[in-house]
Amino acid sequence: MIIILILIFLIIALFLSGIRGGKWSFWNKVVRTIITISAAAYFTFWFVERSVSQFLENSLAVQVINYLPQPIDFYIIRIQDQVPEYQKFSSKHVGQIRPEYFRIEYLNMQKSNEFWVVGYLGKGNLVYFSQVAVPNKNEDKIIEVRNYINHSLKLSAIATEKVAELKYENIKLSIWVTLDLLLIFLNAVLLFRSNKKK
Repeated sequence: MIIILILIFLIIALFLSGIRGGKWSFWNKVVRTIITISAAAYFTFWFVERSVSQFLENSLAVQVINYLPQPIDFYIIRIQDQVPEYQKFSSKHVGQIRPEYFRIEYLNMQKSNEFWVVGYLGKGNLVYFSQVAVPNKNEDKIIEVRNYINHSLKLSAIATEKVAELKYENIKLSIWVTLDLLLIFLNAVLLFRSNKKK
C-alpha cells in the first residue's frame, strides 16, 4: 500500500534530519526535501480525488431519500460479477441522512447488475435492507426509504459483515493517514528550521 510506503520514507527522512554536518549534508537535505514534497503532493492529490464526486462517464446515479422520522446511516454494497470472490462486494458509506433529505452516490455498474442499500439507526442497529436490481444501467435510481424493512435476513447478515469490514478498513486507513500527515508536518518544520538557521 502506497500510504505505508510513504510512511516508511517519511520515517527515514525524519531519521536523516538528525544527521548533520559532513560531506553528505547537502544530499541529505535534498533527499529529505524530495520525500517531504512528494508526500505532501501525493496527499494533496489524494484528498482532492476523494472529495470530488466520483462521477464516471458510465456511472449510475443513485439517489437515497430518507422519509423515515429518524436520521439513518446508509451504506451501498455493489455486487460485482465475474470477479474473484474477495472482490465480489464493494461497500460504500453514503452517510447519515436526516428525515426528508437525500444523498446521491455514483456507482460504476460495468461489472454489476445489482446493489444493496443498508440503513442503520444508531450503532449497529440495522433497520433497512433492500436489494436493487439494475436491468438498465443508463437509467438512474431513486431509492425512497419509507418503511423499516429487511428484504432478506440472510443477505442482510452478509451486508452487516461487509459494513463492519469497511468500518475496520476505514479506521486503519485513518490511522495511517494521520501518521503520514504528522510526519510530513514534522519533516517540513525541521527543513524550515534548518533553512532559517542558514
